Amino acid sequence: MIKAMYVHIPFCNNICSYCDFPKIYYQEDLIDKYLDTLNYELEKVYKKEMIDTIYIGGGTPSSLSLKQTIKLFEILKKVKKSKNIEFTIEANFDSITEEKLDLYKKYGINRISFGLETTCNKHLKFLNRTLSKKKVKQVIDYANKMGIKNINIDLIYGMPKERIDELEQDLDFILSLDITHISTYSLIIEEHTKLFINNIENIDEDLDYKMYEIIRKKLKENNFYQYEISNFSKKGYESRHNLTYWNNEKYYGIGLGASSYINDRRITNTRSINKYLEKKFIYTEEKLTIDDKCIYEMILGLRKIKGIKKEEFFKKYNCHIEEKFDIMNLKDKKLLEENNGYIFIPQDKLYIQNEILLSFVGGSSNGKRE
Repeated sequence: MIKAMYVHIPFCNNICSYCDFPKIYYQEDLIDKYLDTLNYELEKVYKKEMIDTIYIGGGTPSSLSLKQTIKLFEILKKVKKSKNIEFTIEANFDSITEEKLDLYKKYGINRISFGLETTCNKHLKFLNRTLSKKKVKQVIDYANKMGIKNINIDLIYGMPKERIDELEQDLDFILSLDITHISTYSLIIEEHTKLFINNIENIDEDLDYKMYEIIRKKLKENNFYQYEISNFSKKGYESRHNLTYWNNEKYYGIGLGASSYINDRRITNTRSINKYLEKKFIYTEEKLTIDDKCIYEMILGLRKIKGIKKEEFFKKYNCHIEEKFDIMNLKDKKLLEENNGYIFIPQDKLYIQNEILLSFVGGSSNGKRE
């Protein structure tokens, strides 16, 4: 049973220098064509299940005009929504307005994820972004006032020449806001981005690790508990939609470049707007074997701080984790721990989680495939 849906809106008023997601400069006539095609794709793939989480991401969904936003929400009306649905939309502070927030509330949005990234002017310029602290506070206050109290803020750290005190200033400002969730991302230079083209390099690993630990300590002190490698929330405000991914559960992905997990297949849509508008949606499709599913379960589930429940693994795959993977070897190396029936990455190894997760991909001496 599929209970989650991701909807991609690729349009942006401005292209950030670090962004590797499918994105297109805002074009009014193109948006209408895109939404019509999005509607067609939705009708084609959605099988009328009751959906528990919808996440509208981008791009910048808040770049849409009021009329275009209404059209998007009217399209999504055909999705059957559970009574306790988590309905999220991404937004940028430079394109959000009170009118758009009113519209979000009217159509059932109950969670907003805002891209703040940094408050430092020189780093904002580096990321090709703008930000007004005054507007940030006004928007957050207005959203809370109208009843949208589940609010996430994105933070980027680890930018070239970023100082520890600048990171701490970002954290202090974010913590001064009335929000429930914080997502933190170390800047990674991806191909096909402006930063990659400009030969920008990642910062020193030791400094990156120090920043990560500062973030974890500061947020814990302020009652944001870490439930995933990069995500922190007040109790009860974890992202249910993103937990769908980390729990390796099935989901729909609608729109340009969106990914789906349907009928034991992982499907990725085309990133070409022309092909998408021609209704040539699928770019890649992977049929999963039992071994594949088990590997995904490990590399996704171990991103969660509590890790993977061994009993649940057995229920899903009718085999024990130890039958598929050399868990004992990783435990001996203190790269994994086990407690109360859960396998998890210890706190002091979270920073090197990518190296640990690679152990479960075929070809590593630390893991095994049958």
